[in-house]
Amino acid sequence: VLVFLDGDYADVPACLSRVVVPILRGDADLVLGSRVLGRLEQGAIPPHQRFGNRIATLLILLLYRRRLSDVGSFRAIRRDRLEELDMRHPTFGWPVEMVVKALRRGYRVVEVPVDYRRRIGQAKVGGTLKGSLLAGYHMIRTITRYAL
Repeated sequence: VLVFLDGDYADVPACLSRVVVPILRGDADLVLGSRVLGRLEQGAIPPHQRFGNRIATLLILLLYRRRLSDVGSFRAIRRDRLEELDMRHPTFGWPVEMVVKALRRGYRVVEVPVDYRRRIGQAKVGGTLKGSLLAGYHMIRTITRYAL
C-alpha cells in the first residue's frame, strides 16, 4: 500500500490508519483523506483553495457522476492499482488524475476524514496568485481531459 501526503506539516501523519485501513480490509481501491470531513485548523485552507476544491469536486460530479468532498493529497492506494492507472501528469494535476482514472476504471474510491493544519513555510502553489491559477488550470484540464 502506497500512501501520499504533503511534507509541509499540513497533513497529519497520525491520521494514517484512517487512510490505510479501508484498503487493508478490502473495502476500497483508493482512499482519499478528506480535509473537508476532518478537523481543520483555522486558516489551514485559504478561501481561494476552498473555491478551487469546490470547482474540482463539482466537475468530478458532473463528468464522472461521483460526489466527493475533497481532492487533497493525503491518500492511499495499492501499488498494483496505481501502476494500472498509468499516471502521466508531472505536476499539479496528478492528484485529480489519480482520482478520475480510478473512477473511470471502476475502482472503489472511499473518502475518510483527516485532520489538516497550517503548513510550515511559504506555499509555492497555493500561496501565490500565479501558483494557484496554474494549479487550478492543470486540475480542471486533467479532470475534463479524461472525461472525453
